[in-house]
Amino acid sequence: MPTLLLRNGRVIDPSRSLDAVSDLWLAGGVILGGPPPGPPDRVLDCTGLIVAPGLIDMHVHLREPGREEDETIATGTAAAVAGGVTSVACMPNTEPPLDTRMAAEFVVQQARRAGNCNVFPVGAVTKGREGKELAELGGLVEGGAVAFTDDGAPVYSAEIMRRALEYCRMLDRAVLVHAEVLELTQGGVMNEGLVSTQLGLRGMPAVAEDIMIARDVMLSGLTGGRVHILHVSTAGGVALIRDGIARGVPVTGEACPHHFLLTDETLRSFDSNYKMSPPLRTRRDADAILAGLKDGTLSVLATDHAPHAPEKKERELDQAPNGILGLETFLPLCVTHLIEPGHLTWPQMLAKMTVNPARVLGIDRGTLQPGRPADVTVIDPKARWKVDKSASKSKSRNTPFDGWEVTGRAVATVVGGEVKMSLLG
Repeated sequence: MPTLLLRNGRVIDPSRSLDAVSDLWLAGGVILGGPPPGPPDRVLDCTGLIVAPGLIDMHVHLREPGREEDETIATGTAAAVAGGVTSVACMPNTEPPLDTRMAAEFVVQQARRAGNCNVFPVGAVTKGREGKELAELGGLVEGGAVAFTDDGAPVYSAEIMRRALEYCRMLDRAVLVHAEVLELTQGGVMNEGLVSTQLGLRGMPAVAEDIMIARDVMLSGLTGGRVHILHVSTAGGVALIRDGIARGVPVTGEACPHHFLLTDETLRSFDSNYKMSPPLRTRRDADAILAGLKDGTLSVLATDHAPHAPEKKERELDQAPNGILGLETFLPLCVTHLIEPGHLTWPQMLAKMTVNPARVLGIDRGTLQPGRPADVTVIDPKARWKVDKSASKSKSRNTPFDGWEVTGRAVATVVGGEVKMSLLG
């Protein structure tokens, strides 16, 4: 395999607390510890750029199989590469769900055919994601599943959740939690509060998320099974995770850019691009998520990339599905609103996009250590540009960030030593 030299970049590898200007050599699909004999086959001049481990988005909906009108594994991974993401973990709420070994193997095979980035399937906790009976967790692991979730629906039975955590502890896999008490959110369109009352829209109270987080943190403490709370949106949820970590419970949490950038005030526009689950909350909640990112309570940044075809999303607010695109705006939104205001340093932010999600998923990614897979993202930290949804590689266009001025951009994406995207020539 050709040798690739990334020359004179600011190499930031949070897995080793490394932040220095140096060269990075790749060959044979792995990171090299130094220059090999002979000249490189290709050189990318990274002067003034950041060279980081390949970004990992551990919360992505690729929709295939069953909803290919929204996204396919090929189009979703193309969007990932365009955004500098080298690995995604795809959620199991497909049709049919990813609840068997064969289903997981299908995803892996389709990703190989697409040839864009690494795709790690996340298996369903229960058969059919119905919450009634555990799926074949061992078989799913054999098929490539790196974690388990019924994302889009909570595991409603505390007994089933307990058994899932016990099995997953033996399998060394985390359970990823969509925290929601459905009786409290049924028919809800947005966050329950002043804005929903003024708009006359049924709300989804923050406590519906907090109750389920509290339950699953306690079950994690009981069983020792690892719990990861997906798309945290409430101040109460941040506090519960913080308390669990302080007590030694194996719980982690993630934040999505929309939950610290946007609030329920945006729904005054009745634009369905602001409709998601969990919903956009109040400024107090958004500020609490920022605080959780800053103090390490929320150790992972992810997107919850949720594409929907225009004919579905461009409907009345109460009928439109939840969710927005995220893969191509992930990095620039975080640079613009976490790095530039000084909330996080580059090493802190990149840790939440690389080594931390890799640890939650137990995958051999998120590092530039010699001998490890050669997944690298090269970033121009000063690039200023405008988000244009019409240029997206995704099959869908549902983003509230169209037209936003942002800073920071992936200018090269390297997966397994192969340059999948480059703006560097």
